[in-house]
Amino acid sequence: MEFFCYHRDRPGSVALRDELLEEHRSYMDRYATGMIARGPTLADGGGTPTGSLHIVDLPDPAAARAFAFDEPNYQAGVYRDVLLRRWRNTLGRTMWEFPGGRTGGNRYLVLGLGTGQAADLTVPPDSDELIAYGPLLSDNGATWLGTAALVRAPDPDTASAILTPNRYADVEVHNWQFGGRRP
Repeated sequence: MEFFCYHRDRPGSVALRDELLEEHRSYMDRYATGMIARGPTLADGGGTPTGSLHIVDLPDPAAARAFAFDEPNYQAGVYRDVLLRRWRNTLGRTMWEFPGGRTGGNRYLVLGLGTGQAADLTVPPDSDELIAYGPLLSDNGATWLGTAALVRAPDPDTASAILTPNRYADVEVHNWQFGGRRP
């Protein structure tokens, strides 16, 4: 089962995050074989982390909760909240298999928080710039809760256009970069 986990940083926690970087990476290394994507979100202009994204294949929802809440930064208070949802890897690849590579261009995390009828369940026709893409689902996988995408785009507006307009209660766009050690 694939899970989307987005830890949002608590304001003022950058120093603690930096202090725990190696502990965080070592923890994530334990999940390297199931890692689909990972990396920090950044404040506008880059540089300052605002969150930490991980998309990972795990046995079940209980294992996903353990993954999210046993994480060293979470335990130390770096994060203010966690978005944890089942996810479906509609591209069928990891971020390391993205043809565009690890660098070059702006990268974004686009979160469409759903309401009503499911939308964007299949890969958009022009998907060359998609790094990862899939629906956010309930623990049992039966209920659509939104869509999450990692995309290379010239700007946030272009990135958010990957989702169908007016089908979401809210759409968030975060600067994002490839993270961690290559598995």
